[in-house]
Amino acid sequence: MKSKLVKIIVALVVIGLIYVGYMWFMPHRDIQSTKAFKTIGATALVNEFLTDKESANQLYLDTEGESKVLIVSGTIAAISTDQLGQQVILLKDSDEKMGVSCTFTLETNAQTSNLAQGSNIRVKGVLRSGAEYDEDLVLTENVILEKCSIEK
Repeated sequence: MKSKLVKIIVALVVIGLIYVGYMWFMPHRDIQSTKAFKTIGATALVNEFLTDKESANQLYLDTEGESKVLIVSGTIAAISTDQLGQQVILLKDSDEKMGVSCTFTLETNAQTSNLAQGSNIRVKGVLRSGAEYDEDLVLTENVILEKCSIEK
């Protein structure tokens, strides 16, 4: 009885280690070579989330991590660097409260070196979060695009 229990525990541990190893070494999704789901303007994308959040979430976001890859066009409102050293570009029109925050990877950071505020660009990336506005607290949240690169 005791040896049977030990064998079951060992088998479960081995299966767990195999699963962890598979997940750890699983190839990452290559956003730059993935075909874009849609090309859209930054303001239009923000408005889709503000108008009908549920519909936009169903269209673009996936809880399993396979959210849609988009090409977003817009005007650069701000350029910054996050705590990981990744470039972050905010695309929005000057009169808009919200825009699209595009976070580049360390590999694609170099593409942003010649960019300046006011330039019109197209950015390809995976959508991670939609825009939100809380009227009570007057809080805004931009659309978030990750693993971005400049699209020619």
